[in-house]
Amino acid sequence: LRKTKKIARRQNSQNELISPCEKQRRKRQEPLMVQANTEAKVKGRRGRRKPEERIPLMESCSEHSLCNSEYQRCRRERQREISDWIPPHPSQSSLLFSGSLTNGRRSQSEEDEDDEEKDDEDEDFKEKDQDILMYFREEIDSATSPSEECSTPLSLNLDDLEEFVLKPAPQGSTIQCRITRDRKGMDKGIFPFYYLHLEMENGKKRFIMSGRKRKKSKTSNYLISLDPIDLSRDGDNYIGKVRSNVLGTKFTVFDNGMNPDKKPFVPETAQLRQELVAICYETNVLGFRGPRKMTVIIPGVDADNERICIRPKNEHETLLTRYQNRNMQNLIKLQNKMPAWNEETQSYVLNFRGRVTQASVKNFQIISEDDPNYIMLQFGRVAPDVFTMDYRFPLCAVQAFAICLSSFDGKIACE
Repeated sequence: LRKTKKIARRQNSQNELISPCEKQRRKRQEPLMVQANTEAKVKGRRGRRKPEERIPLMESCSEHSLCNSEYQRCRRERQREISDWIPPHPSQSSLLFSGSLTNGRRSQSEEDEDDEEKDDEDEDFKEKDQDILMYFREEIDSATSPSEECSTPLSLNLDDLEEFVLKPAPQGSTIQCRITRDRKGMDKGIFPFYYLHLEMENGKKRFIMSGRKRKKSKTSNYLISLDPIDLSRDGDNYIGKVRSNVLGTKFTVFDNGMNPDKKPFVPETAQLRQELVAICYETNVLGFRGPRKMTVIIPGVDADNERICIRPKNEHETLLTRYQNRNMQNLIKLQNKMPAWNEETQSYVLNFRGRVTQASVKNFQIISEDDPNYIMLQFGRVAPDVFTMDYRFPLCAVQAFAICLSSFDGKIACE
């Protein structure tokens, strides 16, 4: 017995000296492990991505620096860089040649977008078939030029940022924004950060919101904050969240109110949370590779153009349940505008009025059933990690940003 213990201690000491790589190599050589097929044809590794237009985001702070004075310094530097940064606007010439319209084949950036849409949490993107192009492109023969689109008015009151992002957009104007996706770093490759900037008429950009995908959640869950660094649920800048079902086909957006399911632990003075919007994705009729079908349910507005508060106390009062039961009182139903197939470019096209320059399955426009020409929200890609977001009355910034975040999320039943 002593000899056995001595041998075991000796083996343990030897194992401690073995590097992790050597341990993994030995583990892969065990007979019960799945082995590589030596007779299979070796597939070449994909080359490094070519440098493309990217947003000059700020360097993220490490965890040990997020405290006291160092945290405040990092926060001030990031906010200063956000306010000073002015991204380049795409020209009309880049619109005509973006997406590789020749021969109906996809460019490298489009293939990367298709791979990433299937599973945003997969680091090793796989190649997809190139038989048919199912992306939405900017319609080249646009009847309206970008200059004719009503841009963000200078009269917006941004002193109270929380009030601004929750208030419906002014009637007769379009609020133009830009979303930047940050996937740099170990965790951000799987749980990226999203930054929303307001495009002003004077050419400057104003940060208004950020979002991130939460870790250790049973379903997809996004937090929305008014701060570019503090994206915690317990923070003072927490403004709302986006929650999906297991399949990723139905999303509900809440504000920062209390959950009614936790009523025994909720103070009497606490306000129950509002449901701001519900989004439903359906499988398209043309198969998994075709355009998505979206249905959006939002609360209606009163005579003063203020949003009607929907505070469900149980599951039967939620937006999704009321929509399924066709109880649409004080609710507005929206849907995405279906693109048209262009035989010349072999792709689906939409008229984004110069605001979208790259093809992507994420590109969409939200319209009302009563007025298909009134576009309440449009979202599209202009660079690998840069997207434009334009919204109009009766949507608010949080509703529009949340709908766009749901578009980023992978959808098992629709992809």
